[in-house]
Amino acid sequence: MMKIQRFINQHTNQITLITAILIGIGLLGNVLGSRLLYTGAFILASIISAVPILLRAISALRFKTISIELLVSIAVVGAFIIGEYNESAIVTFLFLFGTFLEDKTLAKTRHSIKDLTEMAPTTATIVNDDGSTAESDVDFVDVGDVVLVKAGGQIPVDGKIVAGSGHLNEASITGESKLVTKTEGDPVYSGTILDNGTVKVETTKVGDETTFGKIVELVEDAQDTKSPAEKFIDKFATYYTPAVLVIALVVGLISQDFRLAITVLVLGCPGALVIGAPVSNVAGIGNGAKNGVLIKGGEVMNTFANVDTLVFDKTGTLTEGKTAVTQFKNYAANEAGLAMAASIEQHSDHPLAKAIVQFATDKGVRLDQATAGSVNTIKGRGIQADIEDQQVLIGNAALMADHQINLSPQQRDDLETIQNQGSSSVIVAINHQVSAILGISDVIRQGVVESLRQLKKLGIKQTIMLTGDNQATAQAVAQQIGIDTVHAELLPEQKVAYVKKYQAQGHKVAFIGDGINDSPSIATADIGIAMGGGTDVAVETSDVVLMASKFDELVHAFGLAKKTVANTKENIFIAIATVVFLLIGLMLGYIYMASGMFVHEASILVVIFNAMRLIKYRTKVAKLDPDQLSLQGSELSLKQ
Repeated sequence: MMKIQRFINQHTNQITLITAILIGIGLLGNVLGSRLLYTGAFILASIISAVPILLRAISALRFKTISIELLVSIAVVGAFIIGEYNESAIVTFLFLFGTFLEDKTLAKTRHSIKDLTEMAPTTATIVNDDGSTAESDVDFVDVGDVVLVKAGGQIPVDGKIVAGSGHLNEASITGESKLVTKTEGDPVYSGTILDNGTVKVETTKVGDETTFGKIVELVEDAQDTKSPAEKFIDKFATYYTPAVLVIALVVGLISQDFRLAITVLVLGCPGALVIGAPVSNVAGIGNGAKNGVLIKGGEVMNTFANVDTLVFDKTGTLTEGKTAVTQFKNYAANEAGLAMAASIEQHSDHPLAKAIVQFATDKGVRLDQATAGSVNTIKGRGIQADIEDQQVLIGNAALMADHQINLSPQQRDDLETIQNQGSSSVIVAINHQVSAILGISDVIRQGVVESLRQLKKLGIKQTIMLTGDNQATAQAVAQQIGIDTVHAELLPEQKVAYVKKYQAQGHKVAFIGDGINDSPSIATADIGIAMGGGTDVAVETSDVVLMASKFDELVHAFGLAKKTVANTKENIFIAIATVVFLLIGLMLGYIYMASGMFVHEASILVVIFNAMRLIKYRTKVAKLDPDQLSLQGSELSLKQ
């Protein structure tokens, strides 16, 4: 029995084609006036096409499920009893052909996910101890092995580069096709493509443990996580389908019209209703995966769509978690102060020193080597150094006061402005004259301002910052990017308390953090969102992961969630409206069994095509007026 069913399932498309040909022969027989040809062709078509439907119905009954196939099977038997062979043949053909079209169109909604799974690497070139290489199945690569990847090749494992450099396309991880430069010591991820160069990678993770493997697993699992609408429809269908059977029986007994009863069976098939929600869910999740956004299931999608309050961590979320020079005030005829400061600071590992050196390098300033023993660090003040017989002081206002260096009114105003913005200030003086003042702060993540505005347009009512940083710095960042409320100098448990407070007030809260030190808040919020960057903790602990850690991904994720939920509601409306239309048509005498099945199958295709619109959905983030915002490299500075 199982072998027969498997054979028929494998050849359903051929059965559908044969049925269509037989129906054509039957119609030709009617035109030619051959009753035998007409009747024989339709009987044969009915029997052939009914077999796969009947087998599916029997299979469902084994699991105590009254399926759509059972309703159609009963309707076909009924049509045979009353001699309506043409009706039974057309109904079964439409059902099989509709199933064929459903499979084809559903495959498109799963296209993004299918592409993702097919991108998984299958082979690796292992570098042996003697320097020779050997091709191996990726499943046989162990942690610690070194693999060789040449230009155009796929990184087969998670690891770090131990030799070589190149440009990598990390779209499979981040959704961004922009090339990323990687060199010795940098991490690389399985599934990414080496655009040029040659690298040797020491393996740290393989197979399902890689970041790419976990992404594929999460996306596949997300398809099976049902939304509230799906759960309701599943429960509804459990009772609805048997109810249709009972209603058809009652109609037949009362009306004594057997044809009407079996027509009710056909019209009552809940196909569009059953498929409408899951197909929207799959299309939405596939869109997210394609664009670097992992949304872990339909329930998450539904909850996220209802979020009205966004709570952000600051460092590593609203900011990039790295210091940079964001203000530079020069008081000399040239940039000698910056050049000397960077020349001295290049010997230090302090974050402020690194920021000054990077700023000077980006500006093309030439760095001189400070002479050995010429640099003196003054604790709590800064640095004193001698370069080319000139005394250089680099530090805070207290260092300047210690050396009787007075700031002009303009310099005091500039210093106060920098400090009020929450930036650390560094004063550079050469030979007792202030040469420059630099403001150094954590770099605000690019795109934050315009993304927050777009989120407000999409329905977010309030934005909140919870940070362990000091109040002045937090307030300055909030003012620059447009955060509504700030709570600073908080411990992790205090952040959790604030999340619970907003939830108690009736808000649906999403917490956005870096996925590491914000895990308690991410877990407490209605929706936890991690700025992923491909980290294990981010992928595992949150409901939504923004793989490229970009704010336009957050806008896309929120817009996609709202669009997917709206699409699901549209599909449910289409399904219910179709049933109502068919029932009215039946009562008015305009709808019959074959025409009812045609409308029924058409409604299924309509909801699938409607869901497919989600595949190409993309939220556009409006750009700010250049008079309001200037982007300089990777840092964001608001004009005063």
